[in-house]
Amino acid sequence: MTSARGALVGLALTMALSAPALAACSGDEPVAAPSASPSPTASATTEPEPPTTLLSGRRGKDGQVLAVKLDNTVNSHPHAGLLAADVIYMEEVEYGLTRFMAVFSSRYPKVIGPVRSARISDLEILQQYGKLAFAFSGAQGPILDDIAAAPLYPLSNDAGAAGYSRSPDRTAPWDLFADPKALLKGAPKATEAQDVGFTFDADPPKGGKKAKQFTAFWPGAQAQFDWSPKQERWLLTMDGNPAMSTEGPQLGGTTVIVQRVDVYPSKYGDAYGGITPITETVGKGAAWMFRDGKVWPITWSRPSAKQGTTWKYKGSRVDFDPGQVWILLLDQDRRPQIR
Repeated sequence: MTSARGALVGLALTMALSAPALAACSGDEPVAAPSASPSPTASATTEPEPPTTLLSGRRGKDGQVLAVKLDNTVNSHPHAGLLAADVIYMEEVEYGLTRFMAVFSSRYPKVIGPVRSARISDLEILQQYGKLAFAFSGAQGPILDDIAAAPLYPLSNDAGAAGYSRSPDRTAPWDLFADPKALLKGAPKATEAQDVGFTFDADPPKGGKKAKQFTAFWPGAQAQFDWSPKQERWLLTMDGNPAMSTEGPQLGGTTVIVQRVDVYPSKYGDAYGGITPITETVGKGAAWMFRDGKVWPITWSRPSAKQGTTWKYKGSRVDFDPGQVWILLLDQDRRPQIR
C-alpha cells in the first residue's frame, strides 16, 4: 500500500511539473492550475481598458487644468509645448490677429511658449473648466481687475509668478517661456479636468463630406489646415507658413472645430489704438467639425459660462476623434473655405 501510494504521488508531481512545458509547446498561453477549492463562479479575467481623458479622449489620466495664453504671429513660431495640449483655442485679438489659448490636463510638456498677455474673452471661455490655473504675461489694467475677480488662479509673469524664464534665442516680447509643473505649484488647488461637453469615439459619425483642406479667415490672419492621411490629423499652416513646433512635428489636431460666434469691439484697447474684441462663447450657433478627412456641419449650444458646450449633428450629439482638439472662434459673418 505504501509503495503504491508513493508511486501515485511521484506520478502526480511529475505531471504537475511537466504541465507548463507542455502548455508552452502547444503554442497556447499557459493556463493556471485550478485552486484546491475552486469557486463555482470563477472565470478568466482580462486586463481593464486604460482610462481615457475627458478633454482629448487620449489614453491616460486627467490632472489639474492649466490654461496658457500664447502669441500667434510670425515672430512667435515655432511654438514650444503645444503638442501636449488637450485643447487649443484660436481667438481674434486687436488688428484682426489671433492668439492661442492652450489647455493642458493629461500631459505637461517641459516648457510652453511664447507666453503673452490675456484678453477679456479668455475668462468666459475658461469658466467651464472650473477653477483652473491660468498662465499669462500680463494684461491691460482693467482686464487685470476682471481676472482677479474671476473664478481661477491667475499666474501672471508680470505679477511675479514662479515658473517663467526668458529664452536667449528669441527677441522680446516673444522670448517668455514657462515650466508647467512649476506654474502648477503656484496653484496647488487648481481643479482637475471636468466634463466640458466633449465626447470621443474612434469611429467617425455617419455622413459628412470629404475634405482635404480648409481655411479660416480673420481680418488680419488666416489659418489653413490640410488633412494628412499618414499622420491622421489636420496640419496647420498659419499665414502661409507651416506652423511648426520646437519638438519637430507640425502643429495640428485630430479634430478641428470652426465655431461661428459673435465678435464685437469691447471697451478695452491697447496703447496704440487697437480695440480689443469680445468673443462670445455662450449662446448657440453653427459650426463645422473636421475629422478623419471629412467635414460635418454641426451646431453648438452653451447655456452659461459655467457650463460646457453641446455639439450636435442632425440633432444628436457628435463625437470627436480621440486626440488634440482645436477650436477656431470665427465671427458670425465669416465661414471657412473648404476644399
